[in-house]
Amino acid sequence: MSSAPSPTAGPAREPLRVPRVDLGSMLRDAAAGRFPPSDGGFSRATPWKDGVEGAVAFTGHAVMVVADDVSDGQLAGLGVHGFGGAHEPRTTLALAGGGPIGVLDALLVGHGTGAGGPLVPRADLAETDRAAHAGEWRTEVDVYGLPDPQVASLATLSRGIGGLPEVGIQAEDGHAATLLEGVLGRLPRGEVVLASVTPGNARSLRFFLRRGFVPVASEQLWKPRRERAADLGR
Repeated sequence: MSSAPSPTAGPAREPLRVPRVDLGSMLRDAAAGRFPPSDGGFSRATPWKDGVEGAVAFTGHAVMVVADDVSDGQLAGLGVHGFGGAHEPRTTLALAGGGPIGVLDALLVGHGTGAGGPLVPRADLAETDRAAHAGEWRTEVDVYGLPDPQVASLATLSRGIGGLPEVGIQAEDGHAATLLEGVLGRLPRGEVVLASVTPGNARSLRFFLRRGFVPVASEQLWKPRRERAADLGR
């Protein structure tokens, strides 16, 4: 008795290959008005800090900063795309696993002035919540403040998203403008600098907008604690 012929196997499907990009260069381009194509797709970038991942969404295109244990196909299977899918809460939860997740921020860009200013290094403020927060997500964190040791307002300058300079301000006593001008003055004129601002913090958002910062993307960061990356997207 002859057995039925086995069905002919179809052509093997090629694994999805997503473009790799330099996120720092992409953000510098965005600061100059050159944005990625609004194609609904996503690309990938290398994490700028060990143990930190994230999603950066431009208009119609997203960049996933995720370690290589997650494949391109798994990201697509989780629903990542350039029209909002990069920030889908269930996708973020799946990628973060049990790790901490930062808030969804607007990503703003400004420029250094090279003008100097009154700020001085303030090692005594390095243990504040603002400085500690910068250290959690960024590298090379420097803490600056005013020369008066009684003034606790501070600015952080660090290497943040895409390896670009990123500024943070903590000021409750009217020194915010001085701090921002001072930290921008420590950067070369024209150098792109980032600021991450929660949209709900309208006062802070208006502050940066008034001083020449412009929004180019949204971003959310997490510290992954995935048990089995192989199970993602199943």
